[in-house]
Amino acid sequence: MLIVAAALFAIAALGGLAMAHFHFRKDRNPPGWLAALHGVGGGAALLLLMWVVAFSGRIGLVGWALALFVLTALGGFYLVSFHLRKRRLPGPGIVAHALMAMVAFGLLLAGILGG
Repeated sequence: MLIVAAALFAIAALGGLAMAHFHFRKDRNPPGWLAALHGVGGGAALLLLMWVVAFSGRIGLVGWALALFVLTALGGFYLVSFHLRKRRLPGPGIVAHALMAMVAFGLLLAGILGG
């Protein structure tokens, strides 16, 4: 199940890269449908990771990844608030969201590979 969660996070990351492209290269917010797909994919992965941690008792690196992914999701909700208000997303917020997600994903992979 951890592999499935990691795969879902990786797919959500591809959507995040596409959205960053819209923001930083095309000088506009990404389309709402892409933001929604990114959020649904990341949310599904987060829920699956929560379930695995809760029922497997794994806390080490996977637990740290979960904690950081929760913070990342909160940052994502902050960014969604700009979409809903039809305001341009803040570049530093996008970068912080992406960096947190990358660190969390690295921790998740290290937890999976480390057993």
